Amino acid sequence: MRPLRLAIFLFILQAVVTRPPSACAAVNSASDLSEAQLAPLASVIEEAIRTGRCPGAVVLVGQQGRVVCRRAFGNRAVVPQQVRMTPDTIFDLASLTKVIATTTAVMQLVERGMISLEDPVADYWPEFKAHGKEDITVRELLTHYSGLRPDLDLKPEWSGYETALPMIVEETPVAVPGTRFIYSDINFETLGEIVRRVSGQPLELFCAQNIFQPLGMTDTFFSPPPAVHDRIAPTQYQLGETGKMLWGEVHDPTAYNMGGVAGHAGLFSTADDLAIFAQLLLNGGTRAGARVLSPLTVEKMTTPQAPPDAMILRGLGWDIDSPYASNRGELYPLGSYGHTGWTGTSIWIDPVSRTYVILLTNRVHPDGKGDVVGLRTRVASVVAAALGPASTEQILASRRSLTGYFELMKSHRIRGVRNGKVLTGIDVLVAENFAPLAGMRVGLITNHTGRDAQGRRTIDLLYRAPGVKLRAIFGPEHGFTGTADEGAPVASGQDPATHLPVYSLYGKTTRPTDKMLAGLDALVFDIQDAGVRFYTYVTTLGYAMEAAAKKGIAVYVLDRPNPINGFSVEGPVLDKDLTSFVAYFPMPVRHGMTVGELAEMFNRENNLGVKLHIIKMRGWERTDWYDETGLPWVKPSPNLRTLTEATLYPGVAMVEGANVSVGRGTDTPFELLGAPWIESRKLAAHLNERKIQGVRFLPVEFTPRSGPFKGQVCHGISLVLLDRQALNSPELGVELVAALYRLFPQDFQIDKTLALVGARGVLAAIKKGHDPGAIMRRSYEAREPFRRMREKYLLYP
Repeated sequence: MRPLRLAIFLFILQAVVTRPPSACAAVNSASDLSEAQLAPLASVIEEAIRTGRCPGAVVLVGQQGRVVCRRAFGNRAVVPQQVRMTPDTIFDLASLTKVIATTTAVMQLVERGMISLEDPVADYWPEFKAHGKEDITVRELLTHYSGLRPDLDLKPEWSGYETALPMIVEETPVAVPGTRFIYSDINFETLGEIVRRVSGQPLELFCAQNIFQPLGMTDTFFSPPPAVHDRIAPTQYQLGETGKMLWGEVHDPTAYNMGGVAGHAGLFSTADDLAIFAQLLLNGGTRAGARVLSPLTVEKMTTPQAPPDAMILRGLGWDIDSPYASNRGELYPLGSYGHTGWTGTSIWIDPVSRTYVILLTNRVHPDGKGDVVGLRTRVASVVAAALGPASTEQILASRRSLTGYFELMKSHRIRGVRNGKVLTGIDVLVAENFAPLAGMRVGLITNHTGRDAQGRRTIDLLYRAPGVKLRAIFGPEHGFTGTADEGAPVASGQDPATHLPVYSLYGKTTRPTDKMLAGLDALVFDIQDAGVRFYTYVTTLGYAMEAAAKKGIAVYVLDRPNPINGFSVEGPVLDKDLTSFVAYFPMPVRHGMTVGELAEMFNRENNLGVKLHIIKMRGWERTDWYDETGLPWVKPSPNLRTLTEATLYPGVAMVEGANVSVGRGTDTPFELLGAPWIESRKLAAHLNERKIQGVRFLPVEFTPRSGPFKGQVCHGISLVLLDRQALNSPELGVELVAALYRLFPQDFQIDKTLALVGARGVLAAIKKGHDPGAIMRRSYEAREPFRRMREKYLLYP
């Protein structure tokens, strides 16, 4: 389901579609602001200056086409000598370049029909498609869902715009395009080049002629001319605390190397010019007779355009609600939007109250140690508090267009609202009247998940199938009823309905014996997998294939969906010598394959030589999560009760071999992690500071009814899943292992996680104190051979 905030936002938009324009126009704005109401801004900003957060600032607040507050505070420079801040100071805007210049230029070209948001970038820059980038779209660059990493490397040293272009071409996505929010300067460096290629003009010239000059933004430019040098706020020593002071030269090192002009940084401007631009957007793309954008384009840019499942809401270029939106404050409504810049700049615009807040600082001056994240929040909150709450009518009136919504839903390859109608392998087999098994004596490896779309057991369907003789049933871990506790041996028995023998393949015996296979022509496998390397059902499949190959018995796999999608390949790759019952094959934690595809890979890569047949699904797409298939959720094992738990499982379960509880014996397994020796608040605070995408952590206490620490109070964390598309669950697992080892090295038995983490190098790096994110980035190359091998066995587009 779509996250709540996006659902509410879209509900509001849908509600206003039926409102006549006259009703919208009749709604008054929120309370009119006065300069006296904004008096608290002075103490807020002066405190930030006094505590070293920034040397000075310019704040400009506008509402309803008028400037309410325009003030300068502190100094624009403190070295080599103090220079007072003035309202007309020119600032290095840093990443505000992305929205003021690059996004606007791209959308102008969209309006002219020269660019389409859904086109692959390679349509405009053919070389860009190299290294798996052929499917990245213009939209994905604008929303930061391209999968590209944050920025180009600065080492070895390089310089020149033309040098940067082949470096971009050589980039490889670190995430599947459309699946994960990664704030990336490369996205906008690429967009700047698209503007150049499509328009035939360098970005700085196109923006000057088509944006800044028509609007009268006379103090906005790349590479400021010498005549305005004295009004520019310097930024930082080029080498951090040494080297020349950057004063009128771009602070961003990549943009500096590119010659001062890039799509992600390099623009300089004043608060007054940014006020002109903010009013342009509030006016629907027109100001003082100059039309720069259409109202429809402004609406599209500033409403959610990220994938529908995304908790991180981005417009086209503009930020709506993300970890970077500190300048939104705590009170502005969700319909507002803005952006920040690394040097200490920010702009936030609220179409509900028709207000904008511009805060410009050079917080990096002189040594890069300033920090205005908190200041942005407090400034925005002061303004929003002065405005008072907006009425429902005001919110509805401010956002009239829903035209982009259905386009958005169609344009993303990860579709959180897809309502598929998938036929599993057993459904297809029934539709074919069991023809592939005609005349065979079969054994069925299954459990409670082996059911057709009508809920009928595969056992019963095969038992009654014409021309098929079901002779034996085999059950995996948790038994063929799926009720046995984790780790508990399962005894063999008899199925009450058919009176057929049920052979347990979990306990003393994990492989079908010759006696069990006697008289069989084929083994049929029908079990719902979890999509994770250490989930043992696929080991049971592999062992059964090995036994069948030795006896010359065919194997038929009735395929089923990977419940956590068949697209994502994530996590450490298993060391080849660590194969075991919880690790049948050297693959990443999330393999992104179905059981049928895994069977094909096991057969060929392990040279099993089994006569293998896959009864493929119909209607399944690789990007489907289980709740998009139209199939009812049947928990694949006792402690994977929901899709949320299955989503968290690949990460949380990685620590399970150690002396911790992962919530088994509670109502929310794999949504909890704890132990008697953990300090809850300490662990939760550390993990939240890590800013792991898609999940947040709350300190909790719980008492498991079974499993490790049964009956003991465990202190730990509750994991709150915010955005399953953004979450890299195996990376979460590495973060958990690293956090427990760093915070509680004397208590946490890290070595016992090896079987499930699966990679000695990962644990060694954690023990050395390496950053978990860096560890996972280095593991990308280790996954590449598996990715290439995997491609040969994929059965579905």
